[in-house]
Amino acid sequence: MKTIPELVIGKLRPRYPLLQGGMSVLVSNPSLAAAVSNAGGIGTLGGTGVSPELLYKMVQETKKLTSGIVAVNIMVAANHFLELVQAAIKGGVDMVVAGAGISKQLFQICREADVEVVPIVSSLRIGQFVEKMGASAIVVESVEAGGHLGTELTLDEMFAEIKQGMKIPVIAAGGLTDGRDVARMFRQGADGVQLATRFVLSDECDVHENYKKVYLNAREEDVTTILSPVGYPGRAIITPFVERFLRDGRVPVKSCNQCLKSCSHTFCIRDALIKARDGNIEEGLFFAGKNVHRIKEVKPVAQIVEEIMGEARDILAAEA
Repeated sequence: MKTIPELVIGKLRPRYPLLQGGMSVLVSNPSLAAAVSNAGGIGTLGGTGVSPELLYKMVQETKKLTSGIVAVNIMVAANHFLELVQAAIKGGVDMVVAGAGISKQLFQICREADVEVVPIVSSLRIGQFVEKMGASAIVVESVEAGGHLGTELTLDEMFAEIKQGMKIPVIAAGGLTDGRDVARMFRQGADGVQLATRFVLSDECDVHENYKKVYLNAREEDVTTILSPVGYPGRAIITPFVERFLRDGRVPVKSCNQCLKSCSHTFCIRDALIKARDGNIEEGLFFAGKNVHRIKEVKPVAQIVEEIMGEARDILAAEA
């Protein structure tokens, strides 16, 4: 393989085979998603933890900022999941990325609207199941990823088997930070890659500067997993909030806005994620990928994309 592959997801053909992950609550906003789309990738809005009305406005704003492909990432476990999907479609979204569960209705709604569906999976069995349901592609996400995790396997341990058993495009995700990581996955047959953590440390990511400082200061040993109220393990940076939760097993919930279909109420994940987004280091939950410690610079999105894809292309060309 001399060049990076072309990623084709149904009718969508981005210039680069790169999907930006729709991170956390109000972390992946229009400014970031539009910048990734303008750089030739697929920009993705975070659609969980917001109202349908706000998501509709976010999609519309993003579409005004770019003529590229716009996706939205929504957890199936979110309350009002289908309402969020319909709001995104009404706003003009091109693709829905869905994790933390499977919704048969999602495929029907998106098929009728001519919107691509790309589920996040962590096994061949689930990948083949959603392929039969009409998925346009899948994201294979490994244990190295940030946020909610659906497997204990690394990307290198799981990817080849899943790729070989699928007919639709397979996108690799989990801990990827640079061109070497991306080239490694293209070498294994990936049709595309998804990066999330890397784009938090971009100029266009409009989180509080404290959020970026937590990422920039993170050491390898500062990243751990906790059991999220969603019911999945979640990978996050150790902060006072995480230390408190690991010590006590819960952080009292003052009020509940019913953001999840099912919740353990061990802590309010929406509240903790929003506090992180707003720069509250003491009380915020900072989801991040395993390799966040490798990222040491904040750069413009266009530069990040060009450097990653250029490095991957050079590595693959040298190996040809």
